[in-house]
Amino acid sequence: MSKRVAVLTDSNSGITQEQGKALGIPVLPMPFYINDELFYEDITLTQEQFYRYLETDAEIHTSMPVVGDVLDCWDRLLKDYDEVVYIPMSSGLSSSCATAATLSDDYDGRVQVVNNQRISVTQRQSVLDAVALAEQGWDAASIREYLEKTKFDSSIYIYLPSLKYLKKGGRVTGAAAALGTLLRIKPVLQIQGEKLDAFAKCRTVKMSKMTMLKAIEDDIRDRFHAADDPDSIWISGAYSGSRDEEVEEWLSEIRAAYPGKNVIMQPLSLSISCHIGPGALAVTCTKKLPENTDESACRPDVQ
Repeated sequence: MSKRVAVLTDSNSGITQEQGKALGIPVLPMPFYINDELFYEDITLTQEQFYRYLETDAEIHTSMPVVGDVLDCWDRLLKDYDEVVYIPMSSGLSSSCATAATLSDDYDGRVQVVNNQRISVTQRQSVLDAVALAEQGWDAASIREYLEKTKFDSSIYIYLPSLKYLKKGGRVTGAAAALGTLLRIKPVLQIQGEKLDAFAKCRTVKMSKMTMLKAIEDDIRDRFHAADDPDSIWISGAYSGSRDEEVEEWLSEIRAAYPGKNVIMQPLSLSISCHIGPGALAVTCTKKLPENTDESACRPDVQ
């Protein structure tokens, strides 16, 4: 008889509390300290409130989930399930994954912490993949092993309209930010695996978009070796801030580049947005589960 496996994640995945309930996925809310006041994402802090604070130059700091909250959630799930698969944000961006892995040692293998080094849209896809595997009868350890083996089978490319927030977070120097602003540089960042890194420096929004779409095309061909099998890849758009006309235009451009693909648009998680600010546009690609390439079965279009 197959074990009953629960899949748990945190709000860095971009899965809201409402979506989590609809999908049967518990979501631990991430703590944010804003002007030294504690908020919990999607509990006491909405996307709209977060961006209002960000745009007024509030001091915003992310934090890892409280250990007691994590343990309480595991214990609660293990009353109804045999095992738990916990998928937190990338270990390269937070210590919460390593802490959770240490805590899981006391659970005799019933809690498996996945370090598949993803965040936001691609982390969300890992969670949906884990649910699909659990429904196929995989146990928690096998799901963890698969997700860690395929952890680099995804990419995120992000265009930034401003270097302001990278400067504020100490990711670029003040002098570099000033020079970039003077030269009207539009940076493109990448997340492949565990880090947020520089990818390209462009002079126009149009060039930034072309650079991102070319990078996705290159990854599909060279990293994923899937140029002849486009149905084996998920393509998504993403953004930070409000979903305005510019975001909708970007979605149309991605769909035009990949006609016939079920491309959806999702907000980037707040843990990324606090470093890059509002107005960012992104595109992501992720390899699908080889066991299931039916879009309706593995990826509900919850937007």
